[in-house]
Amino acid sequence: MIRTRFSRRRFLKTAALLTTAGAFGAAGCHTRKYFLVNPCRAAMPARLAESPWLARVWQGLDPAQVWDCHVHLAGVGDSDSGIVLGAQFSSPMNPLFYARRWFYMNGACASVAGAVDKAYVERLLEQVTAMPGGVKLMLFAFDYCHDDAGRPLPEESAFYIPDDYARDLAAAYPERFEWVASIHPYRPDAVDRLERAAAQGARAVKWLPAAQNIDPASSRCAAFHAALARLRIPLITHCGAEKAMRTETLYYSNPLRLRRALEAGARVIIAHCASAGDDADIDRDSKPRSSFELFARLMDEPEWRENLCGDISAIVLRNRKPQVLKTLLSRRDWHSRLLNGSDYPLPGILPLISPAALAAGGLLPETAVADLELLREYNPVYFDLALKRTLSWQGQGFPAEVFATRRFFTPPSAWSRIPASPRPLS
Repeated sequence: MIRTRFSRRRFLKTAALLTTAGAFGAAGCHTRKYFLVNPCRAAMPARLAESPWLARVWQGLDPAQVWDCHVHLAGVGDSDSGIVLGAQFSSPMNPLFYARRWFYMNGACASVAGAVDKAYVERLLEQVTAMPGGVKLMLFAFDYCHDDAGRPLPEESAFYIPDDYARDLAAAYPERFEWVASIHPYRPDAVDRLERAAAQGARAVKWLPAAQNIDPASSRCAAFHAALARLRIPLITHCGAEKAMRTETLYYSNPLRLRRALEAGARVIIAHCASAGDDADIDRDSKPRSSFELFARLMDEPEWRENLCGDISAIVLRNRKPQVLKTLLSRRDWHSRLLNGSDYPLPGILPLISPAALAAGGLLPETAVADLELLREYNPVYFDLALKRTLSWQGQGFPAEVFATRRFFTPPSAWSRIPASPRPLS
């Protein structure tokens, strides 16, 4: 259950945070050094066009194979999108999450009164069209939280992004967008919805178990797991700690709870490689161990080598331990099973990622920091890709195949697409 919590201390903390953000933004107007507020620049300067670090992004990499597999849609429902923003993010009575909403929208340059939904998509299009032709973004829908009987709980949901909205955007801009459905497996019509989404070109299904009340190990998911396997539709599911939304069922995000999906033959992508937090080791003694350690255990089990992958979205955030990034760079035997995603709009939220700190930790050349930081002010999606292409540890970086993700999302041959009516931006 999601409950409203409010305290004077939290309110003052949030107010101070926003005040500080404004102050840093104002300072940036004079110094060109932004710390908290995304300046939302457009039209990248010649300096970046000539940057050797951007040129290296495409060495050995075909842009037509580059699909960013972790891109969030967002908005406030001020269009015909069907987006619903829950009280958790829309009410000042939840000040910490209200502040987070401000940062999300600033990171996406979508703080346009009366046109937030439209501005969010336009900024996405602006960023992806500044990259070579063929690059695509996979846009996430997000289903409501449901109870154990499969009934939707809008009042307990942080937000809702309809499948139809993600589908229509992909239909309207097929050269730049693909779409990912979000279907709660407890719904009575879950399998029917999955079959329809597959027929309409959905490339995957997205879950955030703790926020949506989905226990991947529950028998309630059995029919859905079987349908995922039959349709060859990958499941992209969050694992590990969840900080972006209030949750009270965090144990549902334990990577080990995905065994039932894998045993059913479903293809599973563990978002963020479970790179934050701890979970109970339910295989052994139920003691808490790092979620990443449990992810690594699954990755090393030979029976899942064909069906289990990790996406590397968010692994560069400040709250990730450097050893996680070093391990991912060093484990060459995993690289063919790692898929790049940005977790947009997070790369546009300036405090979350520090190229300078990564360079200080030996993971990034110091000479690349200035160009990467400047790129982020113009194009956070491109920045995320360029940053990860530049990372290395002890001479080992991520190979091109980590970013050539299209291969993993080929549509099931058993289904032909049902055309959707494109919905223009309004």
